[in-house]
Amino acid sequence: MFDAARARTRRWCAGFLAALPLVLPGLAFGQDSFPSRPVQLIVPYPPGGNTDLMARALQPALSRALGQSVVIVNRGGASGTIGDAEIARARPDGYTIGLSPNTPLTAQTHLVPLSYSLDSFRFLCLVYDNPQVLVLAKDAPFRDIAGMVAYGRGRQEALVYGSPGQGSTQHILIARLLKAAGVEGLHVPFTGAAPMAQAALGKQIMGFVESPSIPVSTGLPVAGVFGAQRLTALPDVPTVTEAGYPIVGSSAGGLVAPAGLPDSIAEAIQKACREAVESESFGTAAGRLNAVPSYAAGAEFRARFAAESDSNRQVLRDLGMARE
Repeated sequence: MFDAARARTRRWCAGFLAALPLVLPGLAFGQDSFPSRPVQLIVPYPPGGNTDLMARALQPALSRALGQSVVIVNRGGASGTIGDAEIARARPDGYTIGLSPNTPLTAQTHLVPLSYSLDSFRFLCLVYDNPQVLVLAKDAPFRDIAGMVAYGRGRQEALVYGSPGQGSTQHILIARLLKAAGVEGLHVPFTGAAPMAQAALGKQIMGFVESPSIPVSTGLPVAGVFGAQRLTALPDVPTVTEAGYPIVGSSAGGLVAPAGLPDSIAEAIQKACREAVESESFGTAAGRLNAVPSYAAGAEFRARFAAESDSNRQVLRDLGMARE
């Protein structure tokens, strides 16, 4: 009996030792510091738009700072809400994050029922804050804001304008401008800035509001800046306020993750994000797009978007667009 027990013990030890190579990698993986594999960065708009351009400008510096590849995945449609919904329902492990602008988070929630809210996300860091500009089609029947207003009031034919989605930041800004000027227009929504710019090049729309990166990449003329002051890169373009309409707005965006992301992982991404945003390479790439790098940590980033959400709720009510 003693020999049989000893034999069983030997067999158990042999089995345990044989299994160790299978067990240890799993234990080691669990103890690895984040990140130990590539990180997926969801962009909730099609390739070629402002959000996509900013993501691709940030990608190399963020990859270096994290020590892992950052892989961009475009999930365009529904004014950014499809992509943001995918971010919100992803596993909160840091390997799926997103670069979201303000529109899907601060405006769309007041227009349509969505599967997410601000509380569905862990806000990691603000990355950019780009004043918006009024972009005109190359052959538009007007060349400045005064001409656009005169054209709209003349009512020869519809003033056709685009936006990257109903209730987007860009739609809100041009709708506010037209309302302040007492002008009506025909709104044509697109899935993002790139297809909208193509429509302007193809004479399907007369103008739209977007970030300065879009006219830079398309060569379309700019009629006004929705900023507190003129842009250094566009010194001859007046602000919308100078044209008589005190309306200011920007497209700001940053890294977000699903709610429930552990603090240690959030801190690692925030540290890498700050390093990337403040890097020379991102500053140079953003400068080529007339974009403005702007870092803010998670709490400040979330507070800004929460305040903008409250403001947009009232603006959309005034414009008769809010669902509430």
